[in-house]
Amino acid sequence: MNIAEQQRAPFNTNFGSDNTAGASDEIMQALLTCNSGAAAPYGNDEYSLRAEQRLSEIFECPVSVFIVTTGSAANALSLSLLTPAWGNIYCHVDSHINNDECAAPEFFSGAKLVATQGADSKLDIDQLSAFCGHKRGDVHSTQPACVSISQATETGSIYTIDEISAISKVCKSNGLSLHMDGARFANALCALDCTPAQMTWQAGVDILSFGASKNGALSVEAIVLFDQSHSEELGYRRKRAGHLCSKMRFQAAQLDAYLADDLWLRNAQQANAMAQYLATGLAQVDAISIQGKVEANIIFCQMPATLFEALQAEGFYFYSGRWGKDVCRLVTSFATQSRDIDHFVSCAKRLALNV
Repeated sequence: MNIAEQQRAPFNTNFGSDNTAGASDEIMQALLTCNSGAAAPYGNDEYSLRAEQRLSEIFECPVSVFIVTTGSAANALSLSLLTPAWGNIYCHVDSHINNDECAAPEFFSGAKLVATQGADSKLDIDQLSAFCGHKRGDVHSTQPACVSISQATETGSIYTIDEISAISKVCKSNGLSLHMDGARFANALCALDCTPAQMTWQAGVDILSFGASKNGALSVEAIVLFDQSHSEELGYRRKRAGHLCSKMRFQAAQLDAYLADDLWLRNAQQANAMAQYLATGLAQVDAISIQGKVEANIIFCQMPATLFEALQAEGFYFYSGRWGKDVCRLVTSFATQSRDIDHFVSCAKRLALNV
């Protein structure tokens, strides 16, 4: 079943990614509204200014906001600000910047990604500490510069506030900056039930890639800079990278609507709740076993290859094979409904009888 057929189907059968969902109605309406009349270009429009004000209120401090169109751009530009060309960017081996951004962070910064290990796709403090002191001051080697963490991680795990603070402490004691890839920031925030300030600058995060596209927006992400002394430089870097859109109002209107009336939180709560509901349903299928904790909107489970293939033949779409033998990944989104999950679980139960 192709994408067009899935969209016409009575159930949403695509659990491949939260990127497969469309945009929230509120986002689409905001685009129509902002299309009327003229607006100042290059981020000087009312929507851009309002979005920055909303984020300052959300994070309980003045912030500088740089709107871009992709998460890869947000990560690459953020990291380029934090490291010289001879620097090391420490990240987890499973991170998006290490696996899925075609070396964009290295291209824009000139620096070197150094992938480290750690359980649940989270950085190991002891290993990070060891790396931070490696060949420091040796002119023949790249030098420790910054650390990047993903919240939530690529496998759906979530750093606690204490874990973020501990990583920040290592960074600060070694003169490193801390970046957070928040492509699923809202999902992690809802799962932790904390404030945005507690999960970021109060825990020692210097710069945040604030995700929106995976959670109901169309084509907008934001770089949130907590240390505004670097704002001028980041402005030049964004322009040089081609992400200072002339008609920025169309990106900013999405971000403004995303933040208004807690749409971003409601969407994340729906995605998270559906992941829990899906995990509960799949646990009732004898041939399926849930792998690890379900914290955000990503589920890993183990099922026989024959069942996976049977579900694919029924029109369901999700990934298998990358994470181990017979291990599958399913992702829910703000658009996922309980009826979609009931349909999936019902089919899995029926097909499992023949496995």
